[in-house]
Amino acid sequence: MASGDRTAILQRVLWALYAALCVWLAFDPVDRQTWLLENVLVVLVGVLAFGLRRRFTLSHASLFGLWLFLVLHAVGAHFTYSQVPYQAAVQTFFGLGADRNHYDRLVHFAGGLLLTEMLRELLAQAFRPTALGARVFAVSMAMAVSVVYELIEWGAAALFGEDTGAKYLGSQGDVWDAQKDMALASLGACLAMLASALYFRFENGRSR
Repeated sequence: MASGDRTAILQRVLWALYAALCVWLAFDPVDRQTWLLENVLVVLVGVLAFGLRRRFTLSHASLFGLWLFLVLHAVGAHFTYSQVPYQAAVQTFFGLGADRNHYDRLVHFAGGLLLTEMLRELLAQAFRPTALGARVFAVSMAMAVSVVYELIEWGAAALFGEDTGAKYLGSQGDVWDAQKDMALASLGACLAMLASALYFRFENGRSR
């Protein structure tokens, strides 16, 4: 089977699983208005990705990273990020308590970790920079996306009022929430590009 055929099959399987999950999580979310807000950007990104699907090719790792991030986001949208019920599992398996629901922080970190390789591949195909340049630009873009998302959260929270806004922001009273979210996304992006560089160096050394 050709590589392109395998990629097409993987895409169909991942999107079918994601669609099924979204349909399931669309039933009775914790807060319907917050769920709708959380999914507006997903729809817009989906439309953009569909329009660019013939111009760019993504690796299996990038496709899976995008899918896993969307799954994490779908769970957060269903429960609202500040109420995802993971604490009981953490307490059961690790014996750790938590004074705050950190699911939103996990997803910000995952955004940098799981999506930056995709950004690197898109940049490499669009502009053909050096390998180092593509990774630096990808980290910069991941950081910029994190900043823009925080601004969108702020604007949406101000627009839709105190109750929905607080659920959408998920800051849980932390005045430094936005800064911590951006820092975690940046850390995830840097770790992703470090792992990418080490992987390609290993692959190149093995192929000699």
